[in-house]
Amino acid sequence: MPLKVIGTGFGRTGTGSMREALNLLGFGPCHHMFEVDGSAIQKQRWRALAKGASADWESLFEGYSSCVDWPSSYYWRELIEAYPEARIVHTDRSSESWWTSIESAFQVTRRGQVDPDSLGETLVFGKVFGGRVDRAHAIAVYESHRHDILTTVPPGRLLVHALGQGWEPLCRHLGVPIPEQPYPMRNSAEEFRRRAETR
Repeated sequence: MPLKVIGTGFGRTGTGSMREALNLLGFGPCHHMFEVDGSAIQKQRWRALAKGASADWESLFEGYSSCVDWPSSYYWRELIEAYPEARIVHTDRSSESWWTSIESAFQVTRRGQVDPDSLGETLVFGKVFGGRVDRAHAIAVYESHRHDILTTVPPGRLLVHALGQGWEPLCRHLGVPIPEQPYPMRNSAEEFRRRAETR
């Protein structure tokens, strides 16, 4: 099935909540790093891509109709061309609050990292951040990514969805009714820490 929504935001920008929101709105299943972590087939396919294999998006997103978070947000340029009808949603937060969250996430995940072939190491740490996650460099990468999205994706196709904005702008962008239930709040820093330590 073709992707209907492509999320371009980095991890720790509300992608877990957006994943749940898209599922609730009928744009699921939504692909997220959660899916990679929970599937041997997903790990195999995405690790091969990160190491240079040709992209077979139909295989990589088999069974999914939307995507958010890494690894897909790294390949956003290719994806918006491969799926020209897809709506683009860029989850966003202030650079400083994002840095606070991602620094904590890296401390947890890299402290217990035992697999050098994981996507966290090869793609996120290696390719996205070039092997550096000091504050100044990471924020520069984050802001450059945001700038590239804003200057590349046509405004009518793009929604920048900041933390706390809830259903209204998302539903308007996707052309669907606002659900009666509250906008989901998933993958808090504490939830992320517990899951990472369990892995």
